[in-house]
Amino acid sequence: MRWAKAGQPVVIGSRSAERAAEAAERVRAVAPDAEVEGLENDEAAQRGPVVFLTVPFRAQSENLTNLQQALSPGQLLVDCTVPLAAAVSGRATRSLGVWQGSAAQQAEEMTPDGVTVIAALHTVSAPILGDPEAELAEDVLVCGDRKADKARVAELIQAIPGLRAVNAGALEMARIAEQLTPLLISVNTRYKTHAGIRLTGLPEADHWT
Repeated sequence: MRWAKAGQPVVIGSRSAERAAEAAERVRAVAPDAEVEGLENDEAAQRGPVVFLTVPFRAQSENLTNLQQALSPGQLLVDCTVPLAAAVSGRATRSLGVWQGSAAQQAEEMTPDGVTVIAALHTVSAPILGDPEAELAEDVLVCGDRKADKARVAELIQAIPGLRAVNAGALEMARIAEQLTPLLISVNTRYKTHAGIRLTGLPEADHWT
């Protein structure tokens, strides 16, 4: 919805074409002039140079397995997955150990050759993102092994007013970024809010150029 309002073409994927179409219709209700479609996951994943995987950790492996034939060399896969214990009926304030080091690194192992994995958007509140009246003012940590790839994702992130993309280093740093989610869940539960993160002391100039 936020990208559609910012004028970005959006394709929403779902296991059900009907549910995808319903999601696209909800976006159009907020952004009537938006260029948005709803398609089954495999078809949606073939439509854009940048694909965002926004599913619970328990569904990450299944989705990536099903997208093996849909993803192609040259695409960027932005993994937003967090290995929360809630995936196995545990507490959302606890995280699961991932053998590869992070959910993003697990995604990297499962994507076809030539598809680059970037980790981002772990700390932005879904309810705030989904509220068209809510203002954002926070940072998004972007992890990946090539600055040029991260810069492409940063451009999309910063198309959403109020979000600033921060180069957080190599993909292996995702293991730290992902741990901020259960921390924020704990903080937000106690303060009954939807706080994000903001880094201080960064240069004002565009550090992606």
